[in-house]
Amino acid sequence: MVTNVTDKYLKMKIHILGICGTFMGGLAQILIEKGFTVSGSDQQFYPPMSDQLDAMGVEMIQGYEASNLPAAELYVIGNALSRGNPSVEFILNQKLEYTSGPKMLGEIIKDRTVIAVSGTHGKTSTSFLLCEIFKAQKIDIGFLVGGVSQAFNHSARLGSAEYFVIEADEYDSAFFDKRSKFIHYHPDTFIINNIEFDHADIFQNLSDILKQFHHAIRTVPENGNILSHNGENNIAELMAMGCWSKQHKIGTSDTIQLSPDLSSIAFEDIKFDTAKLPMHGEHNLNNALMAIYAAYLHGIHPKESFAALQKSQGVKRRFETIFQNDTKVVIDDFAHHPTAISFTIEAAKKYFSKQRILGIIELGSNTMSQGHHGKTLYESASKLDKAFWLNVSSKKNQEFEYESVDVLLKDLEDDLDNFDVILIMSNKDSKKISEPLIERITNK
Repeated sequence: MVTNVTDKYLKMKIHILGICGTFMGGLAQILIEKGFTVSGSDQQFYPPMSDQLDAMGVEMIQGYEASNLPAAELYVIGNALSRGNPSVEFILNQKLEYTSGPKMLGEIIKDRTVIAVSGTHGKTSTSFLLCEIFKAQKIDIGFLVGGVSQAFNHSARLGSAEYFVIEADEYDSAFFDKRSKFIHYHPDTFIINNIEFDHADIFQNLSDILKQFHHAIRTVPENGNILSHNGENNIAELMAMGCWSKQHKIGTSDTIQLSPDLSSIAFEDIKFDTAKLPMHGEHNLNNALMAIYAAYLHGIHPKESFAALQKSQGVKRRFETIFQNDTKVVIDDFAHHPTAISFTIEAAKKYFSKQRILGIIELGSNTMSQGHHGKTLYESASKLDKAFWLNVSSKKNQEFEYESVDVLLKDLEDDLDNFDVILIMSNKDSKKISEPLIERITNK
């Protein structure tokens, strides 16, 4: 295994296993900017990442048969691959050089000022809001974010400025490195939006997650920054484990605050009208607060940040309107945790206050589909006028869960006329739901 990825690898051929994931595909874009020759394997290639890779001339190989694995000086192995994979076994048997994606990225950005955005919810949105703020200042920001923003052509770029924004995921790095990805990034500013139990496939309990977050906190320098929202009990427990950097509690008079009625943001003696921002819901406004204050710590005044966010183009699949006609609106959202689901529904109820809302919620994560949230999951949708639950995993948790999209949509068809807004929430490929749904709406 490679212990240090340095410029000695430049111009060499790198092969990425699991290249169509948002992180590994983003890493491929950065490696190409650095001058590497990049190819990649995956089980499936799908847009938008496949389109981005194709535009960059990346050779894409479907499947992991060892006979199809191209020669390369270094193999970057994604965390979706494990022992037993034919390509992995070939690399190990032949003693070929390999590393993880987070390890390699960490080496590439080690001399940059790194702003890492972590937490159970809001990582992608907060990261892209920060990038939009820097972009408005004509700063050529580097970034890697696990989503697609309307404001950028790609989900990652190396950039030429000193700053690099990274969506810092707590999921594990690779089959040979079970530490969280963010342990490799050594951030100068570490944002922790929130911490809740998730990823039940790799974490036994909340304590396991807090332990990984604390490993990351240990890497933040004394003159670095740790930002979190005031009143987050799990983060307070985390900080009690030890903190050696400057702490900033967002939501206090010492930093920046959102008014109780969500109508304004206060910074020192300045107030900003949230009605001028294009995002909906308290959770999205809190993401904006975090981005504004993080930018302030790196030299951008909140007045300039707020002006930039008024023109924010948003993130795909974050309360995104994907269809609208005279009678129906279809919203696509990435919510895949009880807290995120309730936040999204709250935003929808406020924005569509006089309309009836139907929800289609897919139990897409392992934590959801395996029933780890219990009744809390179903209670999170209680404010919807009606909810349909989709669980295509091997086991239903409740009798009312649907195991087939086709059966769900057939039953939903009789209800379509009774609702104005259809809110799809899934962290999987939501097009399998949205495309036939929109077809039924337009054909009615």
